[in-house]
Amino acid sequence: MELSIIVPVYNVEKYLERCLDSLVNQTLEDHRYEIIVVNDGSPDNSQRIIDRYAEQYNNLIGLQKTNGGLSDARNYGLHRAKGRYVAFVDSDDYVDIHMYEKMLEKASRENYDMVVCDFIEVYVDRSIRGTSRVRNDLKSIEEVRKSMIDFYPSAWNKIYKKELFKEVQFKKGVWFEDVECMYRLFPHIHSVGIVEEPFYYYIQREGSISKSTDPRIFHCVDNWNGIVDYYNRCGFMDCYREEIEYSYVRYLYATFLKASLKYDKKTYNKALQTAHCEVKKRFPKYRKNKYFYQSAKGIYCLLFSPLMGKLLYLLKGKE
Repeated sequence: MELSIIVPVYNVEKYLERCLDSLVNQTLEDHRYEIIVVNDGSPDNSQRIIDRYAEQYNNLIGLQKTNGGLSDARNYGLHRAKGRYVAFVDSDDYVDIHMYEKMLEKASRENYDMVVCDFIEVYVDRSIRGTSRVRNDLKSIEEVRKSMIDFYPSAWNKIYKKELFKEVQFKKGVWFEDVECMYRLFPHIHSVGIVEEPFYYYIQREGSISKSTDPRIFHCVDNWNGIVDYYNRCGFMDCYREEIEYSYVRYLYATFLKASLKYDKKTYNKALQTAHCEVKKRFPKYRKNKYFYQSAKGIYCLLFSPLMGKLLYLLKGKE
């Protein structure tokens, strides 16, 4: 078996058939891949849909478990997966029918640990093409390490050698689990192949995690502290210090605070204080890092201060 595609399912009956149709109709021969659909205790009619597809397609396997969240469902599928490579598809999204044939072709060409493709963000009124932000194939540990500072960390526009998940799995019960997992995987990845075609359709809908405002946004900080602890504990920090330092500061001062702008002033101020204190504690000398001088986002992080953070909130209120 060359590929296992893992599809967690929870409350998506409206979208599930479109997702599964895109997977069972892949141009890849059926015997080369399996589709593992994990019903994570969904209370809607998703299981009926899964059962119907499992009866019709021999390479689609339906599994059921009690609700444990997206990460738990992905990990559950990983334990069942037989493929040399694994992929993850969110059940409200869908993919191009050529996706996995093209990506496996790329993977086998030079035995890449991971292959990534472009994607389409699908909104109600428009579509936007997105990329992995990696321009060339990465054929050495050093090239992979340098890519960390601007890598698009989603789980779903990639295929991975299954062996990468022997030591690293998705953290349960948190938001932003893709980022948390991806940055713990990086030290184990030695090569990345790039397919510059938009094969994955990432549906933007109200009510998804990326569109919600919830105190769990502080998981972003907890996750990054966990990543730093992981690198220290496993002995990776000496080699990856500059990349982790840059990514940590960028995520807290840019990604985390930008998302926190949707909150009320009290919650935003808590986020601002948390980000500033954690950066000061973890990486007090980050301004010496060369990566901050190579991009506009890096310069923003160099200039950032609590006063700037408060001004950003005031400007947001005038939009």
